[in-house]
Amino acid sequence: MDKELLAMLVCPLCKGKLKYQREAGELACRFDGLAYPIRDGIPVMLPEEARAMDVDEKLHDSPGRTGES
Repeated sequence: MDKELLAMLVCPLCKGKLKYQREAGELACRFDGLAYPIRDGIPVMLPEEARAMDVDEKLHDSPGRTGES
């Protein structure tokens, strides 16, 4: 994904920052717990197309998390 495009994209619900998950092909909003798919290189920023993340996914790499493994 283009870094400039990633810098401009925000969650359509909370307007928060998204985390690019290259392996999964998604943009994740940890606040709302949604992962937006990237299809054919195009982010699909529709909440109804987003996947609900499980609790472990939401907590992983969250801002309040310490350096535990």
